[in-house]
Amino acid sequence: MSSLTEARVSEVRAFNRFYTKVIGVLQAGLLDSPYSLTEVRVLFEIAHAGELETGELRALLDVDAGYLSRILARFENDGLVARRRSPHDARKQLVRLSPVGAATFDRLEKQAAGEIAVLLAGLTEEDQGRLVGGMALIRRLLGDPAAAGREPYVIRAPRAGDLGWVVQRHGALYAEEYGWGLAFEQTVAGICAAWSPERDAGWIVEVDGERVGCVFCVRRDEETAQLRMLLVEPSARGLGIGQRLVGECLRHAREQGFKRMMLWTRDGLLSARRIYQAAGFALDSEEKGEENGLVVTEQIWSRAL
Repeated sequence: MSSLTEARVSEVRAFNRFYTKVIGVLQAGLLDSPYSLTEVRVLFEIAHAGELETGELRALLDVDAGYLSRILARFENDGLVARRRSPHDARKQLVRLSPVGAATFDRLEKQAAGEIAVLLAGLTEEDQGRLVGGMALIRRLLGDPAAAGREPYVIRAPRAGDLGWVVQRHGALYAEEYGWGLAFEQTVAGICAAWSPERDAGWIVEVDGERVGCVFCVRRDEETAQLRMLLVEPSARGLGIGQRLVGECLRHAREQGFKRMMLWTRDGLLSARRIYQAAGFALDSEEKGEENGLVVTEQIWSRAL
């Protein structure tokens, strides 16, 4: 084993020890109950399935048949579960929670949620996003089927600190990719300064707790909304984020009673133009302009709502 691999193995083991301590798994009984982590997992799987064949339960938990049998015998003695023979195969047993078992599981679930809420309350909104995003990433990388089926990003409303990020990323990204300069960043700063959360709408996209995209919908006039500042980081392109953000703008504008949506863009933004065309926008007008000494073509696109 190389020194790099050894260091990574050590870090994963250190994380496991730390996190099990945080969630209280090392206590004799999970959530101040007389039941171990595995026993609570058994209750969880039965509760969410309604009724399970014991072989299916063993496969879900990947536990020894004798160990599972002892757990179910204990639960039966405590009045938590009821077992019966399968009507389709008398060799198989079906297990479900009794009313007492359901009430016990419900109490454990509420207590677990409360403890996690207390844990999150000690973190800032930004750090909560990083934590949850990191956990989702771990699940996806290690092959959790439930995590793999979920969208790999989160869309939320803007909060404190986001507008500064919007200005900085527009300035840096468009300078790097298109050679645009400070004047463009100042334009974005002016749009952000004029944006009003009481009158307008906006969306920030996060992947694994990090901001990777944004778009804003502002009032142009009584009948017209304007889509502004669509951005998707290079690391998040290909996930359908741009299309989703444009869709959010269109949905919001319709709900607010606007009749038309327009946007300003430049001809060099080919990926954005494809998204706009797919969403039903059409080119209204264009004219030559200049950005940081470069010739650009300013365009206005619109569509009816």
